Order: sequence, then C-alpha cells, then structure tokens
Amino acid sequence: MSELAWIFVSAMLVNNFTLVLFLGLCPFLGVSAKVGTAVRMGGANVFVLVITSLTASFLNAYVLVHAPYLRLISFIVVVASLVQIVEMAIKKLSPTLFRELGIFLPLMTTNCAILGLAIFQTNRGYGAVEGLAFALGAGAGLTLALALMASIRERVELADVPAVARNMGLVLVLAGTLSLAFMGFAGLFTS
Repeated sequence: MSELAWIFVSAMLVNNFTLVLFLGLCPFLGVSAKVGTAVRMGGANVFVLVITSLTASFLNAYVLVHAPYLRLISFIVVVASLVQIVEMAIKKLSPTLFRELGIFLPLMTTNCAILGLAIFQTNRGYGAVEGLAFALGAGAGLTLALALMASIRERVELADVPAVARNMGLVLVLAGTLSLAFMGFAGLFTS
C-alpha cells in the first residue's frame, strides 16, 4: 500500500478522529439526527479540513520556520477565519442547510478535530501532499461517523425504545458502540 493511501486509510478508519481519538464530538452528537444533514455537515468539515491542511503546510514551511512558538495561535486564526467563510457561503448558497445546521456550523470554529488536524500534521512532519491525504482521510472518517450515527438514530426513531433509554442516553450508548467497532481497526496496518 502506498504511503498516501496508508495516511488516508489510517486517518479514516484506524485513527478516526471522532470514534477513536474522540475529536469533533460536538457535531457528532448534535447534527447526527438525520443522514442528509449529517452528510452535508461532513462535507463542510471536509472542506475546512482540506483548506486548513494546505494553509498549515504553507505556514509551517514558509512563515513559522523561525517562530514555531506561534504555530498554535496561527492555526486558531486560520480555523476561525475559514469557518467564518464557510458559514457565510452556506448562508448565501443554501439558507435551508444553514438553518438545519444551526449553532453547529459556527461551532466548527471550536471543533477540536480541525485544530487537531493542523497540529497532528505538523507534528508528524507531513508536507502539503501528505497533509492533503491526511485531511481527506480525516474528513471522510468524520463524515462516515456522522452518517453511521445518523442512520442508526433514524432507524431507532422507528423502534419501540423504553422511555428511560430515549434521547441522549441512547445516543451515548450508540456512540460508545460505534467507537468500540472502530477500535477493531487498531493494528490493521502494522506490517
């Protein structure tokens, strides 16, 4: 398996940001009630992750060479700016999606998965191409986690669930079960 494919699969399955590293739980728990909304939120996250990755590569290679202590604050500014741009674009292009995502769209600014991507990428020494594969894998993994959770939640809505297990309690049990399933990918690419 090539290095880029390994980075992609590792970020998507083996080290899934949401279900293994527990990053990005806010949109995972909040926007996963409907599959359509979850997939669109995943798409917005993929876009922000890719742009963050490219920007982090540029900053790390050319701007922060002699000032690595500014890395964290630089990444926070980049993420906040990108999320504001995405929020304005979605509000203009799809007001319905903007209303469906609600508060979770601006909360992408504080989504630790996006900031974590920039930090992991630079700590692992990924260049622009490796960082792009990492961002696409992380975004695909986040979208997969959102879609899986949303599909299960839609199915459970039709089931006869005892009152004591409804709402957030059941969502947390489902999240834990999905997380255990993804832990099974650990050690998949050890050779």
